[in-house]
Amino acid sequence: MEIQFTTNVIREGRTFVAHAQELDVSSCGRTKEKAFANLKEAVRLFLEEAEKMGNLEAILEEAGYKKTKATMRVPKPISVQRVSLPIPLAHAKDLPRIV
Repeated sequence: MEIQFTTNVIREGRTFVAHAQELDVSSCGRTKEKAFANLKEAVRLFLEEAEKMGNLEAILEEAGYKKTKATMRVPKPISVQRVSLPIPLAHAKDLPRIV
C-alpha cells in the first residue's frame, strides 16, 4: 500500500525545509533533494508510530485520505494561492523586520 502527500520545499538560509501538507510533517536538509529524502523518512516514521499507537486510521481520516485498492489518496487541491493580508499595527511592531 502507498500513501500520497503534497510537499512544499522552502529555503531558510542555507537549509531547505520540506513539508508534507496533509500530514503536517516536516524535515530539512542541506539540499532540496536531501530535504525531500529526509521528509519521506520522517513521514514513514510518523505513520509507523501512529499505527503502533492505534490512531493511524483516525489521523488519515482527519487529513481527508480515502483508501483505494493500493493507495491512500488525499483530495487534489483545486487551487493553490499565495495570499497577503495586512497585520493590525498593534501586532506588526512586535514582528521581526524582514529585509
